[in-house]
Amino acid sequence: MGKSKGHQKIEIKRIQNEDHRQVMFSKRRKGLSKKAGELCILCGAETALIVFSPASKVFSFGHPFVNYVINRYIDKSSATQNNDGVIHELSRRLTEVNEEVEAEKKKGLMILDEVKKEKVLRQFWWEELIDKLDVNELKQLKVAMEEPVSKFEPIITSTRYLHAFT
Repeated sequence: MGKSKGHQKIEIKRIQNEDHRQVMFSKRRKGLSKKAGELCILCGAETALIVFSPASKVFSFGHPFVNYVINRYIDKSSATQNNDGVIHELSRRLTEVNEEVEAEKKKGLMILDEVKKEKVLRQFWWEELIDKLDVNELKQLKVAMEEPVSKFEPIITSTRYLHAFT
C-alpha cells in the first residue's frame, strides 16, 4: 500500500467532468454557507451570500435575512437611521422600566416599614380582630387557644388537689 498524500490543496482550475464539478460545487457551497454562519455567530456580522450554480439554480444565505442585508447595502444611510431610531427607542424604554422598578422598590420598602410598625404596635396574636379572620384562621386560633389549656390542665388539677388537703 502506497503512502497517502494527505490533505493537499487542489489546483484551482475548472473541473472538466460535469459530475465532479457538481459534487465540488455542492461541497464548496455548503462550506461557504458554514463559514458565513460562523462569521455571523462569532463576530456579530450581518452577511448575505448569493450563489448561482452551474445549473443556474440560486442559493442564498443571510443573517439576519438576505433581503435585509441587501437593502442595507443599497441604502446604507437609511439602515443607519433605522438602527439609531431603534436604539433610541429601546434606550428610552429601558429607562422607563428602570424607573418603574425603582418606584416599585420604594413602594415595597414603604409597605415593609408599615408592616414592621404595625407589628410593633400589635405584638400579640390575640390582639388581632377576630371578625377579619377566615374559617381556617379561626380554626387555627381555636387550636392555638386549646393547646395551652390542655398542657396546663393536669398541673392545675394537681395543684387544686394539693390545696384541698392543706
